[in-house]
Amino acid sequence: MDAPLVAFPIIVEIPVRWGDMDAFGHVNNTVFFRFFESARIEYLRAIAFVGGGEAVGPILASTHCRFRRPVRFPDTVRVGARTTAVAEDRFTMEYRLVSLALGEVAAEGGGVVVSYDYGTARKAPLPAPVRERIVALGVGGAEDAA
Repeated sequence: MDAPLVAFPIIVEIPVRWGDMDAFGHVNNTVFFRFFESARIEYLRAIAFVGGGEAVGPILASTHCRFRRPVRFPDTVRVGARTTAVAEDRFTMEYRLVSLALGEVAAEGGGVVVSYDYGTARKAPLPAPVRERIVALGVGGAEDAA
């Protein structure tokens, strides 16, 4: 079960709630983005890049999802998060969501997180310590995944 997430340094486990389902009897598409968000926040905490106030911190510039299997209640999902590329003022993340009930990947996605100066309302260079922590966690792509 862990093979699809072996290349992901951050993994969160999230129970599916009854209210996550929609009229079609499966987890609503918007909930997948919340699952990804939970993994992204844990990743940001791991690299100590949370920002806030007038500080430089992360801001989500884009996100996407490829839905592979419908997820239903009751279930628990495991969501992996990792960085696949780092630039001067941003990094690209990849997410993989595994349904424990199905025993397989139910969704894959990604996003771009930009370093943002909340005081000046402009993008900013990624702080060196944050970049170092990203590299320490590992930067990899789809070829690394199981």
